[in-house]
Amino acid sequence: MQKPDNQKGFILLITTFFMLMIMITVSLSMSALMFNRQMIITNSVKSTQSYYAAESGIEDSLLKLKNNPQIPATSYAFTVGNTTANVTIPAIAGGSRQLLAKGDNGGIIKNIGALYTIDSQGIAFHYGAQAGEGGVQMSNLSVVKGNVFSSGSITGSGTIENEAIVAGQNSINGVDVNGNAISYSCVNADIGGNLTYVAGGSNTCDVEGSTTQQSGAVPVQPLPISQEQIDEWKNGAQEVEVISGNYTIANNQTQAMGPVKITGNLILANNATLRLMGTVYVVGSITISNNAKIQLDASYGSLGGVLLADGLINISNNSVFSGSGQAGSYVLMLSTSTSNSAIVVSNNGGGAIFYTSQGGVLLNNNVKVKEVTGYKITMNNNVIVEYESGLANPFFSGGPGGAWKVTNWEEK
Repeated sequence: MQKPDNQKGFILLITTFFMLMIMITVSLSMSALMFNRQMIITNSVKSTQSYYAAESGIEDSLLKLKNNPQIPATSYAFTVGNTTANVTIPAIAGGSRQLLAKGDNGGIIKNIGALYTIDSQGIAFHYGAQAGEGGVQMSNLSVVKGNVFSSGSITGSGTIENEAIVAGQNSINGVDVNGNAISYSCVNADIGGNLTYVAGGSNTCDVEGSTTQQSGAVPVQPLPISQEQIDEWKNGAQEVEVISGNYTIANNQTQAMGPVKITGNLILANNATLRLMGTVYVVGSITISNNAKIQLDASYGSLGGVLLADGLINISNNSVFSGSGQAGSYVLMLSTSTSNSAIVVSNNGGGAIFYTSQGGVLLNNNVKVKEVTGYKITMNNNVIVEYESGLANPFFSGGPGGAWKVTNWEEK
């Protein structure tokens, strides 16, 4: 028996309805998928544009800093196409700037950061005093509060509170050592710890600890700053600014300088203040008069600064040297002169690191310094060298006005 035609029509209608619903569902699903994929592609493009805008912002900030390393803290908008990067250049802190750029394209944000740091070199001062073959001459009541290494003899009548090491066929003669001592020979000295001397040498010292012999002398050690490093500081100074002739900072005046090369002499008159912004290289001599001050700019952070001369450095009474105010920051006074009095520090002047690459350092009455290194060291009455543990690994730079480098670059 056949179904009525109206039933056939109803079934066809239902079938058509369900087919239409399926087609609509598939069409909507395809549309949603295409929309989502389009959104993903659009957001991906915006994300890429935000990222590269932020990178461009960092590069723009580095260009600004290259042209002016002392630019103050600032924030600004940098536009690339239809994307804006908000760039922040902070103030110098601890010898570094943490640059930040935020790229924003329609709410899609990418952050890029870069650490911009003063270029620095690590120099190890392992001893309170280190001398070359010229040795160490100590007078009454002179004291080294630290260890001493000398490639020449240590002679005189002072006291070394810690250990003393003498290289080559040289001796400790008359200087008391409260700690251990190693020397080819030991003559007329009191050794508070153990003594090691070399077979073939002699020993007439009063030793509280043990006394032993070794077969060979201690090898000579080079001074810790190479000529290549000194040349690098010189080149860095003269690449920025050159002052012809002599330069004087008058009585009671304050002057910020560096990096700079002075072709003549540098003179600091009474009560004058030199604020180091970078390495100062003096072809002639440096004269620092009574109560003058040399201090590092706060932007050095934990880094040290350098004041060097090819000629003599003469420092008069009560001169004051100070770092940036942070731990690990020191003033390095360096002379390349071959004179026995390449650096002369008089009464109560001190507080810096004094270094001669080829000449002598003469420390006069009542001077107190942090560290001294030179071909020859002479310590007169009441001189105190008081070593600080941080000097084992200080870092020195050309200063905030000198060379900088990017040490880190990453997405935040």
